Amino acid sequence: MNEVTQLPSFASAFKEAITILGVSHRIQEAILKPNAIHQATLGIELDNGETITCPAWRVQHNNARGAYKGGVRFHPAVDEAEVTTLAGLMTLKTALADIPLGGAKGGVRINSKNLSPTELERLARAYLRAFHSVLGPWQDVAAPDVNTSDQIMAWMMDEYSQIVGHTVPGIVTGKPVELFGSRGRNIATALGGKYVLEEIIKHLNITKTHLTVAIQGAGNAGAGFAQLLAQDPRFRVVALSDSRNAIFNPSGLNISEVLRRKQSQGTLEDIEYVQVLTNSELLSLDVDVLVLAAMENQITDQNAHHVQAKIILELANHPITSQADVTLDARNILVVPDILANAGGVIISYFELIQNLSHDYWSEAHVVEKLRSYITNSTHAVLSQATDNKVSLRVGAYLVAIKRLVNAMRLRGMIH
Repeated sequence: MNEVTQLPSFASAFKEAITILGVSHRIQEAILKPNAIHQATLGIELDNGETITCPAWRVQHNNARGAYKGGVRFHPAVDEAEVTTLAGLMTLKTALADIPLGGAKGGVRINSKNLSPTELERLARAYLRAFHSVLGPWQDVAAPDVNTSDQIMAWMMDEYSQIVGHTVPGIVTGKPVELFGSRGRNIATALGGKYVLEEIIKHLNITKTHLTVAIQGAGNAGAGFAQLLAQDPRFRVVALSDSRNAIFNPSGLNISEVLRRKQSQGTLEDIEYVQVLTNSELLSLDVDVLVLAAMENQITDQNAHHVQAKIILELANHPITSQADVTLDARNILVVPDILANAGGVIISYFELIQNLSHDYWSEAHVVEKLRSYITNSTHAVLSQATDNKVSLRVGAYLVAIKRLVNAMRLRGMIH
């Protein structure tokens, strides 16, 4: 297997972008090296009185453009390398979104699905206690990620507030609206992705109505995206999958009914008018748009030649491998990269932080209007760089992000 096959798509895109920009090896190393890696061992008391221990990390990658920002994930596969990579990607995502924040990430190696609600609360509070000295609304702001939720953010905010002796809403984002969260946060990723797709369609001058869409993933992002498209007559969602299987109807799915059945039954099966497919079959459907909203590495060099979609929208993080990127590009399939397509979440997290620090809380309409402005500007910047340099949208996105990051580091004297 050659080098490009083994590289994740973001790594090869980064290498291509820095080559185009002429970034020196010394500056490249300064960009890639995290500012700080914090590690702790958490002790969690279980409901039966036993105590378990688990490793935890907070990686602060780069704060040249503002306070560190990034989620916290609870997962049995978490390790330092993964958290460090994700922190670096967040640095680039905030730069691309042009919000004044940097990049960080946190994680705990634990299967949190085996924990009771009280044990989960102890875990959330233990994580915050372990890293509270390096966190803060002006220093490093945490957020939800894999297996963490708005409730977990509420517990973390409360724990930090108890430690410092006063309420500090801005220590985390992604909180419940009832506890200093932002309106619009629940649909942020899906809505941002839809705005990006709309700009791509305009750029390509696509006038076709009822664009067919297949969506892999029925979680928050995938289901939310399906609901938004179902309300727009320009689109027809013909396929949707969860972790078990996929359903397909060329005439279009009744998304409200499908999601209602999914919520009540926990599955997409047993819906009368649909054809049941495998996830692999969904990826190869002949549709206008394929939305990847599930896990990483879904399209690889093994199945990229089966993809028939004209446009792929990455709502999930790095769902396409580097070699698959090459194959798709050679076949003139346009890939809208994750760093752009799913940036709605971090943009509205930034809006939540603004509201927390100003104590001025916005209507959902105001949040949505500002989200459209930010993500539309980012999309235009990516399209411009991709067109000018005759590169993919992924490389175009990295050109925009790296330029902004390097400029900030130079202005601050971090690099010369």
